[in-house]
Amino acid sequence: MTIADTDVLIDYPAGRGKAEGVEALIRRGTLRTTVINRFELLSSARNSKQHASLLQLLDAVPSLVLDGMAADAASQMRRSLERSGLPIGLADSLIAGIAVSKGGALLTRKRRHFERRQAFNSPELSPPARPRAPGVRPATCERPPRRVR
Repeated sequence: MTIADTDVLIDYPAGRGKAEGVEALIRRGTLRTTVINRFELLSSARNSKQHASLLQLLDAVPSLVLDGMAADAASQMRRSLERSGLPIGLADSLIAGIAVSKGGALLTRKRRHFERRQAFNSPELSPPARPRAPGVRPATCERPPRRVR
């Protein structure tokens, strides 16, 4: 299962980034997002047309919920990263917690936020295959980070 972060879902309707890869994941029924990403997307809509377009996209991409296991994983990662001086923010902590608890690969352009593996040391919550940081595996159609101009 691949879990799309907000930045990837924002790029998709505009045909930017890995839009073709996202489309393929949607067609296969393997793309998910989180309720946190859903909130971020819908609250960023600038008008009713954009809001309707985002709702249509989100109808095709099921949202994973923040349950107890995900919240526990997120809080553990957040505390660990903050102690290490590498905080990633509340929303990203929650998204990572959901990804870890569901064993999903996170598809995002914010790779620096999710590549801090050394700060998360919970084998019972880490997914089995190549965790990037705090237990989050990269998706196969990741877009490289944007160049700073």
